[in-house]
Amino acid sequence: MAGGAAVGGGVRQDYPGRLTLFVFITCLVAATGGLIFGYDIGISGGVTSMDPFLSRFFPSVSRKQREADDSNQYCKFDSQPLTMFTSSLYLAALVASLFAASVTRLAGRKWSMFVGGVTFLAGCALNGAAQNVAMLILGRVLLGVGVGFANQSVPVYLSEMAPARMRGMLNNAFQLMITLGILAANLINYGTNKISGGWGWRLSLALAAVPAAIITVGSLFLPDTPNSLLERGKADDARRMLLRVRGTDDIDAEYRDLAVASEASRAVERPWRDILRRRYRPQLVMAVAIPLLQQLTGINVIMFYAPVLFETLRFGGSASLMSAVITGVVNLMATLVSVFTVDRVGRRVLFLQGGAQMFASQVTVGALIGAKLGWSGVAEIPAGYAAAVVMMVCVYVAGFAWSWGPLGWLVPSEVLPLAVRPAGQSITVATNMLMTFVVAQAFLPMLCSLKFVLFFFFAAWVAAMTLFVALFVPETKGVPIEDMANVWKGHWYWKRFVTDYDAPRLADIEMGNGVVKN
Repeated sequence: MAGGAAVGGGVRQDYPGRLTLFVFITCLVAATGGLIFGYDIGISGGVTSMDPFLSRFFPSVSRKQREADDSNQYCKFDSQPLTMFTSSLYLAALVASLFAASVTRLAGRKWSMFVGGVTFLAGCALNGAAQNVAMLILGRVLLGVGVGFANQSVPVYLSEMAPARMRGMLNNAFQLMITLGILAANLINYGTNKISGGWGWRLSLALAAVPAAIITVGSLFLPDTPNSLLERGKADDARRMLLRVRGTDDIDAEYRDLAVASEASRAVERPWRDILRRRYRPQLVMAVAIPLLQQLTGINVIMFYAPVLFETLRFGGSASLMSAVITGVVNLMATLVSVFTVDRVGRRVLFLQGGAQMFASQVTVGALIGAKLGWSGVAEIPAGYAAAVVMMVCVYVAGFAWSWGPLGWLVPSEVLPLAVRPAGQSITVATNMLMTFVVAQAFLPMLCSLKFVLFFFFAAWVAAMTLFVALFVPETKGVPIEDMANVWKGHWYWKRFVTDYDAPRLADIEMGNGVVKN
């Protein structure tokens, strides 16, 4: 039988079940959807630091780079066409994620992943064969559609398949795959940059087809989640799937709660309208604020502009790519820390510790760069000094990788009730992509204008978001997603949006008869 622990005004369910091999494999396959996003983040920054690529498509940047040897290092990569190449993907992902909500809701999570993989494959082909900037940007748009569909569906799939006690670990596999994709891209860039003939960039871009093929083929073999099957009226299939994923016959309590939540979900005809209602205000704020703040940490600036940033610090082409490889390794290792600790220490501890670490390292990086390059951007940077900058960037990346990186996807996906989950996850992805686009588009002009102060700008945002977590983000460790209503009822601020009438009503919707009403 389901046990319970007090949460606010009700009972926190603890459904029977274990991590079966079936669940582990399906979640691992689904998480590979993160590879395409990570590979793109890593590959873009590396390719845009390769001179053959710049000379062919962005000759003005290539000329500026050569002329900047004795001039302002902050401004040598500032080019709107170049930033549009990088950031056009994120606009396409934003739009695609909104359409993906309907596919995820009506056809199931796995088909959203499949659509994402197929369109990403088409974008790889265009980019690898690109002859002009228009082909490059069209390819980036198709890549963006793929990322939008995958990022909308994968976190939801992982949260629904995972046992509550291990949801954090399994959901964080998505971020782990993102970091693995970034590292693989950095290693590939380092190798292809050494290819004579200047065509290595084509190989870097075309090899994105490998992670795309993995999620495309893998999605065909994935089962639907019990939640999705119930939502589409397949009650018998849902029960059989729940028996299989939980590895126990004692599923009556969880199945009953899922069935009631599914009934409420099918009754919602306009989830985009419903999520704006007052009783969903806490979930809506998390769906918007967490991905928005995640991008204002400046992490994607560091990851896809790392080679460009290190080139600005005069590391040299291959050295800058190797520095990006180093940060990629740190990113992967630190994400593993989150995978194995998030269900032990909880979300808030990782958020707060990671925020403090990122703030300190951002301030230090800004101070180090400012002390050497100053406002003019003209200086020789000794190898030891540059190594210190790389070390502090690694400290920053580690802090992000075990906090805002994985938790930025985990927390929004686990707090959304089934009735508005696809719409809410689409809002999360759209916000993430919009902010990634804005930051990517603005980074090089801001680096040129603000110089080293740009790092203090991001540090200020990190301080603000750490305060936001301390005040407004509740702990969701070990809480079944069908039992989240009581988390808001017990929070000092959000309880005002869940009235005495709404609290039991939301709990009933999410949990059937599995809640005790006071």
